Amino acid sequence: MTSTTIGAPTDAAPAPASPAAKSKRSGGHLGSYLLVRFLLIFPTIFILVTTVFVLMRATGDPITASLGGRLTREQLDERIAEAGYDRPILVQYLEYLGNIFRGDFGTTISDNRPVTEVVMTYGAATLELAFYALLVALLVGIPLGRIAAARRDKGVDASLRISGILAYATPVFFAGILLKLIFSVWLGWLPVAGRASTDAQIELQRNGAETGIFLIDAISTGDPAVVLDVLEHAILPALALGLLTGGIFLRLVRTNVIGTLSTGYVEAARSRGVNERRLLRQHAWRPALVPIITVIGLQVALLLSGAVLTEKTFEWKGLGFQLVQYLLARDFVAVQGLVVLLAVVVALTNFVVDVIAALVDPRIRY
Repeated sequence: MTSTTIGAPTDAAPAPASPAAKSKRSGGHLGSYLLVRFLLIFPTIFILVTTVFVLMRATGDPITASLGGRLTREQLDERIAEAGYDRPILVQYLEYLGNIFRGDFGTTISDNRPVTEVVMTYGAATLELAFYALLVALLVGIPLGRIAAARRDKGVDASLRISGILAYATPVFFAGILLKLIFSVWLGWLPVAGRASTDAQIELQRNGAETGIFLIDAISTGDPAVVLDVLEHAILPALALGLLTGGIFLRLVRTNVIGTLSTGYVEAARSRGVNERRLLRQHAWRPALVPIITVIGLQVALLLSGAVLTEKTFEWKGLGFQLVQYLLARDFVAVQGLVVLLAVVVALTNFVVDVIAALVDPRIRY
């Protein structure tokens, strides 16, 4: 004969399931989630390629747009027929899709170079600038966002929020000009423009600079003066572009950390006497990190678009600088190819961010 404890329920309440168990019970799988996210890259790129193609062709044929007024009508017609721009637009579109599938993004009109060669030549400079800017954004936005959340509704919080709004709202070219005026013209601390001084570039070429990323090439020379010169030239462009994204990170971190601090499990930890610093560090930070990781991927597009104005402002000769030159030359074949390639980079970066977010948070599943 079994006995029961007086006052005890006849059926024990089930223990709460862990997030991993909930995900497994609901049928979500990491593999299927990542597969779907990867497959979505292709329709995204297809839609963008189609949109860019239609917009570029709406201006007329690229040959006339770029060389009209410099060649005779007969010469223009000959170049148009040679490039195939006199054929039906649907035929041109299908051929363009086939070329992209083979990795051929076209040949520039103004300097007769394959677009892929332009990317290989100038892409490293843009990649280097984007890395510097992202580093500035993370070093500025995340710590200041945590400070603002920890001192919510106080003077420090208000000041940081206003600073974040100003950083985001300031046009990147205006920020660049202002930084040049203060630190280059008035104070004379930093170079006005360029990726390196003439002497440093000569030293890089002498040592066979191969990567195109000046910092890596400068380190390979073993000369601290060259490394310092490259870093000095990178400070102002990185600040101009990085502070823009840093303002977004600041407000995003603040909002998500404050939201996490008000959840039930954090309140339970607080009721047990856990101090606020430990709550922020051990209980609130990681859950708040997932949307931040997602937005970091989205900011890659902002960094690349901002790089166009930043590179032009500081004469940082990367893809953004070259894209402006092609726009001024009305070389729409080059513009079309560069825009599509940058879109592919953004799409792949967003997929990588989805992978990282899914690994950090097991709740992200289908």
